Amino acid sequence: MDTLGYLGQGFGVALTPYNLITALCGTLIGTVVGLLPGLGPINGVALLIPIAYALGLPPESALILLAAVYLGCEYGGRISSILLNIPGEASTVMTTLDGYPMARNGLAGVALSLSAWSSFIGALIATCAMVLFAPLLAQWAIAFGPAEYFVLMVFAVVCLGGMAGDKPLKTFVAALIGLFLASIGIDANSGVYRFTGDMVHLADGIPFVALVLGLFSISEILLLLEKTHHGQKAVKASGRMMFNVKEAASVFWVNIRCGVLGFIMGVLPGAGATLASAVAYTTEKRLAGASGEFGKGDKRGLAAPETAIGATACGALVPMLTLGVPGSGTTAVMIGALSLYNITPGPLLFQQQPDIVWGLIASLFIANVMLVVLNIPMIRVFTRILSVPNWALVPVIAIITAIGVYAVHATTFDLFLMIGIGIFGYALRKLDFPLSPILLGFILGGLMEQNLRRALSISSGALDILYASPIALGVWCLSAVVLVLPLFRLWRKRAKLRRAPSEV
Repeated sequence: MDTLGYLGQGFGVALTPYNLITALCGTLIGTVVGLLPGLGPINGVALLIPIAYALGLPPESALILLAAVYLGCEYGGRISSILLNIPGEASTVMTTLDGYPMARNGLAGVALSLSAWSSFIGALIATCAMVLFAPLLAQWAIAFGPAEYFVLMVFAVVCLGGMAGDKPLKTFVAALIGLFLASIGIDANSGVYRFTGDMVHLADGIPFVALVLGLFSISEILLLLEKTHHGQKAVKASGRMMFNVKEAASVFWVNIRCGVLGFIMGVLPGAGATLASAVAYTTEKRLAGASGEFGKGDKRGLAAPETAIGATACGALVPMLTLGVPGSGTTAVMIGALSLYNITPGPLLFQQQPDIVWGLIASLFIANVMLVVLNIPMIRVFTRILSVPNWALVPVIAIITAIGVYAVHATTFDLFLMIGIGIFGYALRKLDFPLSPILLGFILGGLMEQNLRRALSISSGALDILYASPIALGVWCLSAVVLVLPLFRLWRKRAKLRRAPSEV
């Protein structure tokens, strides 16, 4: 049977009334979970696994439910990012950069609808690519070893310069702060405590949820309190809740480019939506050049990360299904769910149980359509958050934030740590330091250290492993180009300024 025949068989599985209801429930649950700061797709999928198993769902229905929750969480994470400047998870940090300014400018409905559409396009591109190229791309992804991943993380750090705008030094310092925070905790090899201040609670490092909610949520609460003190009125969303044809056309090629990029990044095990959204945003910012207003409400700056996130979520399922290797933390949890049903993902899964594989792939098309149909009518309800006065909004945000942090480890230390990080983040924002590079540096720092250690262990300490393979060498060259181009542009700009007086 050819690919289209298998896909038709998969739609036969996914379109049964039972599986359609399962997918609908999953998208609703995922959207709600994604809306809550600190609860991402990993939490949503992990919470649903015992429920799905206890209800006795067949394996194909259980996998459809978990995939729908996964996609729903990615959709829901944008809502708090755009409306409150509080990322629902790490990947939506880039969404705040232009989504929140659009909301403050009265375009909250347009921002939410455009982000939903972009995520849908990204997921559609990735799902079509999964049908066509999954086995081929899985073989390509397996060529990435620890050295190649380390170089890829270096490239991602270099790409942070694309977020700098007119503050390259402050962006660089913020990234260094993130890299430093990633080093806190017990050294995995030697067992030495690093920068913990003899606090046992920091042995495992700074909890990600405490960091992200401290930097963004607590600092935002302090800014809201400050604005409330100065008598600022609530923001009023415009009457237009939907993007128009002109706005959709302006981001069309952004959707295409970032959809392809997000799918490729999703296929790479461990790369994840956070890295994909950062690379997509910085790439589009460089392509826009002087025509862009990234960071001030540019629609391309919103569409780029949202498209990449939607594509990465689907792309991450490719290595899980074809190789049995998790493409992200969420797919790692889904592999654990398959083990409950005595199913081993890998190449033989396509041959032995095609109903499960192709039923899941077909359900991705259906779940993404459901999410668009469900979310767009709810935009008017979501935007009413903006009309809530700060004196009422701040306690709600504070309660949700505290619950999100306490629920992870059930310790008050995380609450105090979050508050301390929030005060630090508030001070940085008052000094005009960007916070996104801190979070991205924190995420990439841990990955860089792990992959560097593994690479050096393989080579017995020889550094040539970091540039021995063609893939690593190619990424090093790409990193060099990304570093040199801004310097070249700066040189050209200064040369024009020097010539200008003489031409007058």
